[in-house]
Amino acid sequence: MADEFVRSFPVVTRTYLAGALLTTAACALEVLSPFSLYFSWTLVVEKGQVWRILTNFFFFGAKFSLEFLFHMFFLVQYCRSLEEGSFRGRTADFIWMIFLGGMALLLLSPLTGMHFLGSSLTFMMVYIWARRNPFIRMSFLGLFTFTAPYLPWVLLAFSTLLGNDALVDCVGIGVGHVYYFLEDVYPMMTPRRTRLLRTPKVVKLLLQGGGGGGVVAAEEEPLPQVDFENEARIQRAIAERQRAEQAQAAGEGGGEGAAQPPADGAQPHEDEQRGVILAQ
Repeated sequence: MADEFVRSFPVVTRTYLAGALLTTAACALEVLSPFSLYFSWTLVVEKGQVWRILTNFFFFGAKFSLEFLFHMFFLVQYCRSLEEGSFRGRTADFIWMIFLGGMALLLLSPLTGMHFLGSSLTFMMVYIWARRNPFIRMSFLGLFTFTAPYLPWVLLAFSTLLGNDALVDCVGIGVGHVYYFLEDVYPMMTPRRTRLLRTPKVVKLLLQGGGGGGVVAAEEEPLPQVDFENEARIQRAIAERQRAEQAQAAGEGGGEGAAQPPADGAQPHEDEQRGVILAQ
């Protein structure tokens, strides 16, 4: 039963959840020390401890505490909702979003003084989910209701009341807002719908051919450009040919030489072939 429940999660959420559970269990059993997991640019660059780039995102506490359960709930609920919702069938795009968010948090780490970034990453996903589902109504402990865009702020206030560091959640909100603006808002502000955070093709090819079960959406093809000048030339040539045919049919005696088509009578056929596709 438990195995079926875990397998019901999409692949990225399932992998992240398993990593977080295993890391916490290893720390609780003292198999691993949190000091070997935290992120530090000095240790990564000077000591070559590159595993810290990943392990810090899987640490949510050295024991199965109430705070750990809250973060696991956020991970299961909102990471899964994103992967099955707006990123459905776009596993590569979802992984690219997590990669960009993680890189931004790593770059901000020296400024914020944070060494474990998993909480901020999950809060980033909560923020993006909330902005992409603006009309969902929610309830907080049955006390009051609100729409989804207010969810990050409600959780921030609740976390602060519990005595947690508000900076962790605020950094996640900030990174999530930057991603949401560049991916969802900015393209609608440009005539060409330019996406600055488009997933590189190499990432899609690696995930598509890596045997990991990832589903990659087909690349969006640009709309064909309409050549209005060529279309007008085609229409004029067709009209001239029709007039010539009508004049020939109405000629005296119906002779074949009563009227002649224009000199460039063969041109319309060629132009028509070049202008067949005018819009998608």
